[in-house]
Amino acid sequence: MALSPRDTSKRRAQRVRTHLKKVANGRPRLSVFRSSKNIYAQIIDDERGVTLAAASSLEGEKKDKGADKDAAARVGALVAQRAIEKGVKDVVFDRGGYLYHGRVKALADAAREAGLNF
Repeated sequence: MALSPRDTSKRRAQRVRTHLKKVANGRPRLSVFRSSKNIYAQIIDDERGVTLAAASSLEGEKKDKGADKDAAARVGALVAQRAIEKGVKDVVFDRGGYLYHGRVKALADAAREAGLNF
């Protein structure tokens, strides 16, 4: 029986998370979700089950919203800034089953430039 695209996506995301739990060493997880219109990022402490910082492309001016690489870079910088304010500098990057390319890569690069280590 063939799996639906949604099922294969869930499997891929779960496979990434399983690997991250092995290498996390107590570090929080920078999780990325992208839709066709926006991009979202959260820093999650899996041990306590708490979201430490979050950002999305829905925030800010109307001209800044969207789902392009520039919006992803703004979200990456914003979530990194909020995490550093909370005292979080080291994270593991959870790409959520998405390829490390395009918007996901732009978000990760901007978060690194803003001071996060992963």
